Amino acid sequence: MKQTVWIARHGNRLDFVKPEWFNTAKRRYDPPLSEDGFIQAQELGQRLKNQNISHIISSPFLRTIQTANEVAQVLDLPIKLEAGLSEWMNPDWMDSHPEIHPQEFLAQEYPRIDWGYKSLISPNYPETQARLTRRTQQAAGRLISQFPEDILLVGHGASVLGVTRGLVKGNPSFRVPLCSITKIVCFAGEGEITLQTDTSHLSQTETTVRLN
Repeated sequence: MKQTVWIARHGNRLDFVKPEWFNTAKRRYDPPLSEDGFIQAQELGQRLKNQNISHIISSPFLRTIQTANEVAQVLDLPIKLEAGLSEWMNPDWMDSHPEIHPQEFLAQEYPRIDWGYKSLISPNYPETQARLTRRTQQAAGRLISQFPEDILLVGHGASVLGVTRGLVKGNPSFRVPLCSITKIVCFAGEGEITLQTDTSHLSQTETTVRLN
């Protein structure tokens, strides 16, 4: 059975646009989208509206939820939160396990979240690159097994790359622009990249691609 897996990175982050936000934020490692990040997410939704996507599965960080939510409104689908798609718990980026927004806030602001879904994998801080790769590869394999229909996974620069490596052979290496989309067609357990980190749907893209 053929399955199409779409993998998107979140849109632009508020702390990329306003670095000073980090100094006073309550949850420093869980920034929201910036204004242009929301526009990117809306453009991503329009890009995917005619695809046969049955499930949207997102990292539980706010910026990925907000990106997934813009797509979910276009596709009229719920959002499942999967911690296996989370940001890299890199001690060079974070001095502790990141505090993300609580369920009470998310349930009120994003009613499309399906709280009946429980994450298959949870990351631990601190996390080496090898652990990140293993975690995201395992998440990819378990998600396509549990959801054999066409799906959209919304993650981060590092987790998008890790998920891709979990679905295709050859250990591909590439940079992942903000709100880019990668398409992998899987058949009999093997995946082939048919579209890689495409940004043609975006009206604005960054000049330098950052991993985090």
